Amino acid sequence: MFASFAVIVSSSLVRRIPVTVVLVVLAACTDSTSTNAPTSAPTTTTSPPTTTSSTSTSTTTTLPPPTTLVPPDGKTADQRTLRLVDTVASPDLQPKSVVHSGNGLFFAQNMMYRHNVSVFDRGGELVATIPDAIDLADFDAVVEGRGTKVKGSPVEVAFTSNADHAYVSNYKMYGDGWKPVADDVCQGRNWDPSFVYRIDVASFTIDQVIPVGAVPKYLAVSPDDRVLIVANWCSLDASIIDTATGAELARIDMGLHPRGIAVTKDSSTAYVAVMGGAKIVAVDLADYSTRDLVSVGQTPRHLVLSPDDSVLYATTNKSGTVRAIDPATDTVIATVRTGEQTRSMDISDDGTALYVVNYASNTLTKVRTSDMKVVDSVPTGIRPVGVTYDPDTRRVWVANYTGSLMIFADE
Repeated sequence: MFASFAVIVSSSLVRRIPVTVVLVVLAACTDSTSTNAPTSAPTTTTSPPTTTSSTSTSTTTTLPPPTTLVPPDGKTADQRTLRLVDTVASPDLQPKSVVHSGNGLFFAQNMMYRHNVSVFDRGGELVATIPDAIDLADFDAVVEGRGTKVKGSPVEVAFTSNADHAYVSNYKMYGDGWKPVADDVCQGRNWDPSFVYRIDVASFTIDQVIPVGAVPKYLAVSPDDRVLIVANWCSLDASIIDTATGAELARIDMGLHPRGIAVTKDSSTAYVAVMGGAKIVAVDLADYSTRDLVSVGQTPRHLVLSPDDSVLYATTNKSGTVRAIDPATDTVIATVRTGEQTRSMDISDDGTALYVVNYASNTLTKVRTSDMKVVDSVPTGIRPVGVTYDPDTRRVWVANYTGSLMIFADE
């Protein structure tokens, strides 16, 4: 039995701030390996000055050339410049992440602070707000000894290839009998399990609830749409979900605090960043065997692959760097420092640029992939934590944990 939980919200409730950001800074939960969590701050602030990055260090002089798609203006992404064009805020907005669906919608996950997902169109207009409150009985997902009416805490989202469905991870669940005490420093399995919601993008309704491990954070759908991979932060493992049935096909041990995931274009391999384990685990999606990549160093958080899958890029939170890794040989190609506490990143469609947010520096940095050099850095709001790139408009969206989305033109 499916139930509808979407509330369509008028865009008139959204505040549009063109350049100066005025934010109410609220307490935010961060990864265990980070510091300087925004537990308190002045009630108002303006965009900080641009932070410049130090030069990169490389173990080789060149990287494999990206798959370059030359646009009509002749410029590749690494040759363009970032410019702030819009800032969006609303009372319901405190985003942990923002992700482009691929067809013009942007999902911002508001975690336990607002208990919803905010959906925007390319113009920054609020399309819908999807509450995370459900009745587990409506989805045959009842847990013995626990109440069925629960609230979640959306963290990240992953879309199917045609963007007809979105999967949203819930940090933890709230309700009678549930113990929402999990935190980012958990180091064992004695934590409540949680759920992934599947959202029908056409109707903005939750139409499936999938049980997974404790404190699921990042998740990814394989390009062939066959499986959903979920990194369970506190149960120290990853769930492999059959998207056709919602059943868990495998639960794979990862180590301390798995998070970021990247999947090869042929859907054969999933790479999982183990933030507390100083490694990346390569998972064979045919037989679920694993291989550890240890060249990444400490606190790998977010992963993306080059268009040809030959280079794996990883943010390393504590060192404030991005590393380019050859996943076939487990060797570092190059390293660049982008700021303090690198968090999420995205890659341009032509593969020539990485867009990286630096949580403690309050900056968005562009890295040229051909030599792993910083080519642009611009100020963001306070605590940028999520970023996504829209190739059709050449715009970069940044989620500021303290309550706003910023939209940058890359031109």
